[in-house]
Amino acid sequence: MSERSAAPGGLALVESLVNTLDLESGADALDTADGRTRFGLTEEEAAGARELREALRAALLAHAGHPPHRAVTPLGELLAAAPLVVTVDAGDGSAALAPADDAPLLSRVAAAVAEALVAGTWLRLKACEAADCHWAYYDRSPAGRGRWCSMQVCGARAKMRRYRAR
Repeated sequence: MSERSAAPGGLALVESLVNTLDLESGADALDTADGRTRFGLTEEEAAGARELREALRAALLAHAGHPPHRAVTPLGELLAAAPLVVTVDAGDGSAALAPADDAPLLSRVAAAVAEALVAGTWLRLKACEAADCHWAYYDRSPAGRGRWCSMQVCGARAKMRRYRAR
């Protein structure tokens, strides 16, 4: 969908997970063994990953000022069950939340969200405004007002629809 560069830090994991489903074609990478392997998932864990993916998508739509695409389990409710540990660097004393050992995808996503909250980047990860897309992208625009994953595709389609409506 998008020609944008990947989100920074742990948000790349979140972006990648949300983008496992292509809404336009219906192709779901979590339906394949290779797609599940990318996230360290078994076939049995795929349903939970899909639930997490759609909760993340709803949050990213909210970041862009859009309502959820459908009813989902609230992201905070899912992340509350994620086992995290506080790590402290012996050298400089800095601390961070990290996934527990042998962390499931949920814990890795929770740690990525915590990292992004501290860095101030969480609200820059958004979902495309286009109803047939909702692809996750990192908004690098100076004002943080990006609306589409791609100006050349989704943005151009939206502008053409508005033009034709006039």
